[in-house]
Amino acid sequence: MAFYGWPIAQCQSPSTSLERQLHSGIRVLDIRLAIVDSHLISYHGIYPERALFSEILLTVHTFLTTPSTSGETIVMSIKQEDSDTHHFSKLVRQEIVASPGGLGMWYLENRLPTLGEVRGKVVMFSRFGGNGDGWDNAAIGIHPPIWPDNDRNGFIWDCQDVLVQTHDWYTIPSFLSIPEKVALSTNILVASHGSSSLSISFLSALSIPLALPPIMARGLGWPQWGIGFEGVNARVGKWLLDRFDEREESDGKSRISGWALMDFYEDPIGQSVVPLLVECNFKGRKCEEGWA
Repeated sequence: MAFYGWPIAQCQSPSTSLERQLHSGIRVLDIRLAIVDSHLISYHGIYPERALFSEILLTVHTFLTTPSTSGETIVMSIKQEDSDTHHFSKLVRQEIVASPGGLGMWYLENRLPTLGEVRGKVVMFSRFGGNGDGWDNAAIGIHPPIWPDNDRNGFIWDCQDVLVQTHDWYTIPSFLSIPEKVALSTNILVASHGSSSLSISFLSALSIPLALPPIMARGLGWPQWGIGFEGVNARVGKWLLDRFDEREESDGKSRISGWALMDFYEDPIGQSVVPLLVECNFKGRKCEEGWA
């Protein structure tokens, strides 16, 4: 939802509305909010992103109640971008209750569900709320107990009996670090069959002042001719294609799985990574994994 604040805070093109993202295959949403005049509005850092939380909830409800997409599931990460902890958590609950579908549309347990449990629902991933005061049974969804800022090597935490690996290294030294950023953020997406784990990888990157999010995601110049450099998105796309080839040769002993969050998801134009990520859902798929 970071459509404004170019070139520092903008991480998606204004033409890629939330509705368009959902119909493009995006299923994990990174929603960041702050309180403005007693309402929640989307923010990215100090930049207002103009969309009301109530508008976001309406769009998601429409998507999940439309017959053709009513069997889908959305994970919504909600992160607080202001410091009013008590009122923020209260307002999130209040606006969800007042929205179409209310709390009944949400999965609020602090465990990873099977897909079959949450079709037609929103899985809350709460980066707010502390101990869940004001929520029924203090349930605010999947709730990471830690979130180290800008950790290069990532971090690990437990969600019930599931090990969650998270990579959120977003401020990198320069564009020369893009290969390292891509390697670290994609390696955790390779999981062995039967492992009880979840990988969450943020592919976003910036380096102030010369390589801000649009450049990091898209690259610069004409790298195919030796002028400029490839961005994160193009490199991730090549990595996925290479992994597909490797898996076919190795009879699929490992698979790509997890949540991948990225800036400017439609770039490179005509070579979007999203269809490749969607394809990962079907390569090595097992019926006992909770798809039904």
